[in-house]
Amino acid sequence: MGNEEKKRRELERRVLEKVEQAIASVHNAKDVDQVIVALYSVAVCLFPLHLHSLSGSVDEKYRQELWALEAPSGDDKTEWCNVFYRGAAFRAFARVLLYDVASDWLACFAASARKHVYDVFFLNGCAAEIVQVVVPCLQLSGSGGHDSSAVCLNAERLLVLCLLENDLILQIAREFAGGAQFQDLSHEQLKQAISKVSQLVTSIPDKARLGAPTSLSSHLFFERLTTQLLQGAEEWDMMLVDETAAAEDTHMDGSIRFVGEAFARICRRGSADVLLSEMIPRILGQVRSVLSSNSVLAISEIFDSKPGFRFWLKIMEAVNDSHSVERIAEELLHQLAVQNINDVEGYWILWILFGRIFKRQTPIRFTFVEKFLLWKIFPTCCLRWIIYFAVLECTPNSASLRSYNAHGLSNTVHRLVVAWSRKEFVQSSPIEQQAYVTAALGLCLEKMGKEDLDATKDGLHSILQGISCRLESPVYLIRKMASAIAFVFSKIIDPQNPLYLDDTSREETIDWEFGLATRRKGALTTPVHDGDERTVERENSSSTLSGKQIQKGEENGVGNAAKARRKKESAFTLIDPDEVIDPATINESTFYEDESDHASEDSETSSDSLLQPYDLTDDDADLKRKFSQLVDVVGALRKSDDAEGVEKALDVAEKLIRASPDELKYMAGDLAKTLVQVRCSDVTVEGEEESAEEKRQKAVVALIVTCPLESLDSLNKLLYSPNVDISQRVMILDIMIDAAQELASARILKSEHRPKALISSTSDQPWFMPRNTGPPGAGPWKEISSTGTPLNWSYSYERELPSKAGQIKRGKTRRWSLRTAIQDNQMEWSQNSFPQYAAAFMLPAMQGYDKKRHGVDLLGRDFIVLGKLIYMLGVCIKCAAMHPEASVLASPLLDMLRSRY
Repeated sequence: MGNEEKKRRELERRVLEKVEQAIASVHNAKDVDQVIVALYSVAVCLFPLHLHSLSGSVDEKYRQELWALEAPSGDDKTEWCNVFYRGAAFRAFARVLLYDVASDWLACFAASARKHVYDVFFLNGCAAEIVQVVVPCLQLSGSGGHDSSAVCLNAERLLVLCLLENDLILQIAREFAGGAQFQDLSHEQLKQAISKVSQLVTSIPDKARLGAPTSLSSHLFFERLTTQLLQGAEEWDMMLVDETAAAEDTHMDGSIRFVGEAFARICRRGSADVLLSEMIPRILGQVRSVLSSNSVLAISEIFDSKPGFRFWLKIMEAVNDSHSVERIAEELLHQLAVQNINDVEGYWILWILFGRIFKRQTPIRFTFVEKFLLWKIFPTCCLRWIIYFAVLECTPNSASLRSYNAHGLSNTVHRLVVAWSRKEFVQSSPIEQQAYVTAALGLCLEKMGKEDLDATKDGLHSILQGISCRLESPVYLIRKMASAIAFVFSKIIDPQNPLYLDDTSREETIDWEFGLATRRKGALTTPVHDGDERTVERENSSSTLSGKQIQKGEENGVGNAAKARRKKESAFTLIDPDEVIDPATINESTFYEDESDHASEDSETSSDSLLQPYDLTDDDADLKRKFSQLVDVVGALRKSDDAEGVEKALDVAEKLIRASPDELKYMAGDLAKTLVQVRCSDVTVEGEEESAEEKRQKAVVALIVTCPLESLDSLNKLLYSPNVDISQRVMILDIMIDAAQELASARILKSEHRPKALISSTSDQPWFMPRNTGPPGAGPWKEISSTGTPLNWSYSYERELPSKAGQIKRGKTRRWSLRTAIQDNQMEWSQNSFPQYAAAFMLPAMQGYDKKRHGVDLLGRDFIVLGKLIYMLGVCIKCAAMHPEASVLASPLLDMLRSRY
């Protein structure tokens, strides 16, 4: 054993003795001054303290003890401090400080004493060790003999003081970058230490009490935490001596690992927006400074070599969690979309953060080229950045586009066009999703040449198939998507002769948002370049007035007359955009209308007696459609562009269903699906949406009551379908609740019993006396007493009857009285018809509720639907109560409720 080792062990022994003495003094203390002296005896050996700072905090009789304490020299104090925090001494002493002193004595400390002999142990020590001993105090229970409230309050105070006010997180990053306490750890041990510390730090907002300081709330805490982490990463980059180490693929410093681990846990706790709000201003400022510089180096070379820039290339690589990387990328795109940045800046931000991991990690490539192009929905500007970064793999500069990734572009177009051309995608996907995939396909096609299109597998066939499917749709926006793709596709085939399927739009630049961004903001009109305004259609409406047709009329010299007529008319004549209109007929009709105007002016001078009034009240009676067949109702509901037809179909749907026609059994499933998918907000006038919703729900309830099995099969499939939203799922469960209650009406029916009149006609004898009619020789009626109870609630009489001819036996005695028992023919039964259908209601809904599908996550995002589902199952069990089916279905329901999800 060398001298250095002996010296170190001797120092460890002395430190432990000093700590044991202080702990014993604290436990035996009767006065707060004794506790202060005990803590000072340890602090003076570790930190450069001045006795005069405690002169006003300790009584006179204890000051001599303070003066008598011996303290090591400056260099020795450093060694004492290293041994104290790296060994078992600090852990034992911290437990006394955080539990015993905080619970019994800290409230009696003066401010100066608390600062110099208590807080000093947590402000000047090893930051990673301090976090590991302080954070667990936030969840102290009442057991153990300590004041849990005082301990938690003190722990929150220390965390605010150390982590937020004195940048202890930054100190942790510095320690992991090359601290002495981690030098002896292996690579795996260092990773475990980083993971443990980052987990404790990011869990502080979750562990803090309700009354904790607001600075420990998740938003403020993670905001400050992110700032310190980025500062630590930048410091590591500035102090890095070996510049090649930062560019090496295998190099990963402890500081960057800690930053990446903390970022991943912040995202897992749902605060990716806070993280990005701190990252974006920094990286955007650096990107703009590089782009505006006149450096001869390429931007990629600058970020690879310049100190203070290199750490950005490592951060996302250090986030060793693909889900967190996806959340960061998604939130980054959404936040960049609202800022004024161009395509070049957007591309370079993506390249700096995700360029390395995009090339090396398959899940990240799948996220960008599959999820972000087919599953998610981003603004169009973000979509362009994604295509430049992940598909073309080149900057938006025209010079760089010559060296784009042609193979990656062909593969991406193949995946997009296969999904885009599927008939199911056109029929069932939300309009926003279809517009987004159409935009992704169109933007990729704009970058393709004829050679790239020929290299795309099934490209030509799939594009033509998708265009054909969309042109058959009654929704105008979907047909407009087909026109946009056809236009871009035709420019690839023959750039000189583009194909215009939509005559209302012949602009070279296509709006790939299809007006949906404006519609989400609530705007109803968008300006046209020539100064007119055209109506922006709703998603499911194809009946609009063509602005170009109005313009043609004005250019033919009759514009003023047309405007005057439009002021007089109360409604426009709606024209189908797909209708082929002969311009000559427009001019001809306009000319006739102009002549009629002159004729009307001349007629004003003639005699009013020549005008013969006639009734116009029922002119449109033959135009009103009446639905008498369910087939007509289904057809009208599917025509989403005919708002009037949908509204009338909803008016009569319930009555036709309750009439139970013969074809209802075969149409129930299709009708239920159609009713659920109707968008009442799109086909009704503003303010009448609730009335239409109520009619729709009543119709589906009637359908379930009339044809339970057929309609429930369709509704249960829709319940977990990715093609319906949360509101539709909740509506389906509400409908099932109402239908179950209607089927289980549980009325008690009694057969009608009409007793004979007890009061006879008016006579001299009392009404309760029996009549004297009977066979000849019958004796008089005699009242008899009842022997059943002491209280006599009725009158009873008897008399003797003569024997019949040839009968020896004496006649039977007949008695007459008020009948109090229930008649034998009075039966009771239940009309609860729900139990036989209870399994059809409950079992399909309980099956697969805990499975996460595309667009369906009941245990996560869609927890509201899970609550409504549990309520529906409870109603079903209640409706089936007192029946054998309830005991059978109760078992799977209880298993579902017992599961831990």
